[in-house]
Amino acid sequence: MTYVERRLRLASSLDVPALLVTRPVNVRYLTGLASSNAAVLVRQDGTAALATDSRYIQTARECPGLDVIEARDVAAALLSPGAAVEGHDMTVDDYRRLGGDMPVLSGQVEELRTVKDETELDALRHACALTDEVFADVAGRIAPGRTEREIARMLEFRMLELGADKPAFDSIVAAGPNGAIPHHAPGDRPVQRGDLITMDFGALYRGYHADMTRTVALGEPAGWQRELYELVRAAQRAGREAVRAGASAHDIDAAARDLIADAGHAEHFEHGLGHGVGLEIHELPFLGPDRTGRLKDRVPITVEPGVYLPGRGGVRIEDTLVTRADGPELLTLTTKELLVL
Repeated sequence: MTYVERRLRLASSLDVPALLVTRPVNVRYLTGLASSNAAVLVRQDGTAALATDSRYIQTARECPGLDVIEARDVAAALLSPGAAVEGHDMTVDDYRRLGGDMPVLSGQVEELRTVKDETELDALRHACALTDEVFADVAGRIAPGRTEREIARMLEFRMLELGADKPAFDSIVAAGPNGAIPHHAPGDRPVQRGDLITMDFGALYRGYHADMTRTVALGEPAGWQRELYELVRAAQRAGREAVRAGASAHDIDAAARDLIADAGHAEHFEHGLGHGVGLEIHELPFLGPDRTGRLKDRVPITVEPGVYLPGRGGVRIEDTLVTRADGPELLTLTTKELLVL
């Protein structure tokens, strides 16, 4: 799908004369311009104008089908009578500065972004393939004495070597008791034999974010560790198998959560089951017990149940996949069997 086609989809959804899009990721989605200072005005008739400053103006002029304006105050340069603004992006100060009487819309572009075209899915597949390769390369280099921080840097450096734009987010490496902290920041703790090590990481490729988590054992795992791993593995499989176009966000979450709860670990799995991925690492839709809505075809999401035992450790397994009418297309292909290093 071209950028022109994306803007036409947005225009057809508007019930106001135009929408002033100021959120950078949405500007990129609609125009192709990645910029820290740009805005695009999309009118109901499908025409559009793009404003940016001198740092990006040459690149902006290469974006197809747009009237391009050079300006520092991009919102003021584009705002037209009756145009709505992105209420979830514009500050109160800027809203007042621009007149304070514009209609406010929220989430129109984000909703369109949930369904990916094949160009986007190709970029995401490549990002996930890089992520798989990174794990295969780095897992064999994990040894007692390496720190969490060192392993995280190994993952990220290998992404760059393989052609990623950069890491999709700050990599998580949580070893031993730190595995009980879902978003633990890698520290200077050396990994030890007997540790479960959770690694949550992904590559960014052409703006699209991969997201994968694997938990490995350093040395032969204890019985409780293997039992916990197999529980999370079964829950993750159940969650994946529930993903298909038309399935509800709540029901997909329940498919995994109920298994964990039935095993007596309801209080040890407190985050949602997953989230959309694309131009952002966390975007619509979100899977969770309190989430509403149904998945559409060609929506990339993650499925990432975890069980976290304070003071002992934890397990999380996560894949990126794409909803399809007849079931999910799995993009992160690294095995879910427990890898013993």
